[in-house]
Amino acid sequence: MDSFMKLKSEFDNLVSKIKIPGAENRMTSINPNNYKLSDKTANLTAHELLPHSETAQLETREFLQKVTDILLDYVNATNNRDEKILEFHHPEDMKKLLDLDIHENPVPLQQLIFDCATTLKYQVKTGHPHFFNQLSCGLDLVSMAGEWLTATANTNMFTYEIAPVFILMENVVLSKMRDIIWPGYVGGDSILAPGGSVSNLYAFLAARHKMFPGYKEHGPRGLPGDLCMFTSDQSHYSIKSCASVCGLGTENCVMVPSDENGKMIPHELERLILERKARGQIPFFVSATAGTTVLGAFDPLDPIADICEKYNCWFHIDAAWGGGLLLSKKHRHPRLSGIERSHSVTWNPHKLMGALLQCSTIHFKEDGLLLSCNQMSAEYLFMTDKLYDIQYDTGDKVIQCGRHNDIFKLWLQWRAKGDTGFEAHIDRLMDLTQYEVKRIKEQSDKFHLIMEPELVNVSFWYIPKRLRGVPHSAEKEKELAKICPIIKARMMQAGTLMVGYQPDDRRPNFFRSIISSAAVFEKDVDFMLNEIDRLGQDL
Repeated sequence: MDSFMKLKSEFDNLVSKIKIPGAENRMTSINPNNYKLSDKTANLTAHELLPHSETAQLETREFLQKVTDILLDYVNATNNRDEKILEFHHPEDMKKLLDLDIHENPVPLQQLIFDCATTLKYQVKTGHPHFFNQLSCGLDLVSMAGEWLTATANTNMFTYEIAPVFILMENVVLSKMRDIIWPGYVGGDSILAPGGSVSNLYAFLAARHKMFPGYKEHGPRGLPGDLCMFTSDQSHYSIKSCASVCGLGTENCVMVPSDENGKMIPHELERLILERKARGQIPFFVSATAGTTVLGAFDPLDPIADICEKYNCWFHIDAAWGGGLLLSKKHRHPRLSGIERSHSVTWNPHKLMGALLQCSTIHFKEDGLLLSCNQMSAEYLFMTDKLYDIQYDTGDKVIQCGRHNDIFKLWLQWRAKGDTGFEAHIDRLMDLTQYEVKRIKEQSDKFHLIMEPELVNVSFWYIPKRLRGVPHSAEKEKELAKICPIIKARMMQAGTLMVGYQPDDRRPNFFRSIISSAAVFEKDVDFMLNEIDRLGQDL
């Protein structure tokens, strides 16, 4: 612990070398003391509101209205470029600023209002125009309104009996998404899952069940031999996690080499399949990635599909990130050419489409497979003699029982945008990405573009003054890599900007900016590059 604290002190000292011009004047407008309830309501407890007290309609409305005021102020703050993105504090310091204790007796309503405002005061504004840090960002107001309604409805998605409108919405939207993937998917099946990792898990389970149905009842004894699966060395870690969670073992998730642009190399896939077959293993599942997390690369789908057909492997595409390009006639091809040959596709609307977290979908070309794979026929929920058509009950085709309503915010958002609005949104994000690339190239003395992006991931190094003019080399890259965490720390402490950095298997640390928010304009891209320069030029 002593060595950690010493390292932390040295790092903080290094980070604080410079002051960011104007940063001290930036606002954090969510002031918890600004939200006062009336004297009558302030000292009540939640037990004195609806539904506990039938006569507390006015007090209930006042409490909820004050919460709404906080939320609306936060929306305005999120879209204000003069606001900080965050007010950073180290974990131990943050604990001192917050009252997180759970007490034996209830606190008054005024304290709850203070708690709500305090929470948002210190929350990172992921919808801020200067937030380029994560794949999922932005604050779509219609989707947000949908999430508010969803929370108020507070229902489970396992039966039509208790979620009739939402179940029908889910059928309509998921069917539309399958049609967008490819008309051959229309007769298939889909489900909303809690994140892309679980969507990929559903694909793995369905693939194993389709090819080895005896596993469901008999486990490993129902298999004809040892299975193995394949994915790119640039794929999301959730693919490898499937091998761990589902009993395959991570050594049987074979990582296929990628090229310098992060794309799976098809002839390496075939070589590794033959190698595993020679060991007596059974290759059964190949996952390609349409939009890798770091570089935004798209694996070559058609050549991979050829190999899957040749060796009888299930072909899954993890398009959690890049699936949004399916909505754009301009950008869908050639990146997603070949998707029609897949058996399953993961697609997360909470990424490029801007739906609020969480909103992830998994789609299958074959209907009935989800039900056959996951059905447990719990008679206390999924009776066959119900009043209505039980094909609308979804609970028995998923591994969850409780399933959150993630459809309404997406349905409402799609109604608000239409297909044309989503296409314009995707095209705009791609245009902004090209604008960033152009600005980086125009400042090649300050920035080094690592590769031309296929998606909205832009990978680059910042070059401080002392290294400008130095020929690019592996040694220079090591120096540039050391700068990334220092600049990132400075931007977090200033609260002005958030851009991610990471290494990959070919390069040391580099910056990776993401443009997936409708709030971002060209001036925000310029601000990002200028701010990085201000934060790092003395390093």
